[in-house]
Amino acid sequence: MSDHDQLLVIVDPVARRSDGESVRIAKDVLSAGAEAKICLPDSPEEFSRALSRRGSRRPVVVGDDRALLRTVTLLHRDRTLARGALSVVPVGAPESLGLARSLGVPQGPVVAARAVVDGVARRMDLLVDDSDGVVLGGVRIGAEAPVPAPPPHTVWDTCRTLVRTLARVPAQGGTRTHRLRVEVDGVRLRDLDEPVESVTLRSLGGVAEVVVRPPGAPPVRVEARTLTVSGPLFRYDADSRTSPPLTRRTWTVREDAWALTLPAPLLPAEEAEP
Repeated sequence: MSDHDQLLVIVDPVARRSDGESVRIAKDVLSAGAEAKICLPDSPEEFSRALSRRGSRRPVVVGDDRALLRTVTLLHRDRTLARGALSVVPVGAPESLGLARSLGVPQGPVVAARAVVDGVARRMDLLVDDSDGVVLGGVRIGAEAPVPAPPPHTVWDTCRTLVRTLARVPAQGGTRTHRLRVEVDGVRLRDLDEPVESVTLRSLGGVAEVVVRPPGAPPVRVEARTLTVSGPLFRYDADSRTSPPLTRRTWTVREDAWALTLPAPLLPAEEAEP
């Protein structure tokens, strides 16, 4: 049996608790189609240890978007992310699987597990920030990434609300704007005296597409390898997570930095079958 057929299946504990039946189905399909070693970690430390000891086995994570992101982050920081393909079987609440779905991973334990066994590795870009964090989807700052805030009822809640308020400047018509310095590949695109409604970033074939939306004006679109945003305290949304307040962040595109196993493309004859 080839290395490709040797799997290390790491089942996230949240998936076991939330949908044990889907986990059981996924394990059965994977074990029937390949030589699968099943690991059932009970903590993040055990999860990390199992991944680091995988040897030549191909890692398969059974869990939601957080489990997928945790796996990519660990492999990136171990500098082994590019060594081989990663596979995922999404298990969890529908709202916790949006990232995997956007990457092309099929939903449902049977079809997803079959794609792990019979699929092909597809290279993907990665956004890496200056704190060695990773982003699989896109980055959004501003109006497109509202930060939910419950009514303040403690001193800490009040402080967090104040931080969010300080990072925004009301514009005409009630639109919230932000005073940010936006630099692409070291060239200043927007300065602090030019408010923006939002800034978005996503990888696009080896480069990043940066979209800056000024209030009352058409969006500015550029392609670059790096994006740096700085200014008063701001937050950003990436991979369904919201960052803590910060004053500066740089993202760099890493072309074809990792591989994800996805269903093999259908041949023309297969597409024509009813």
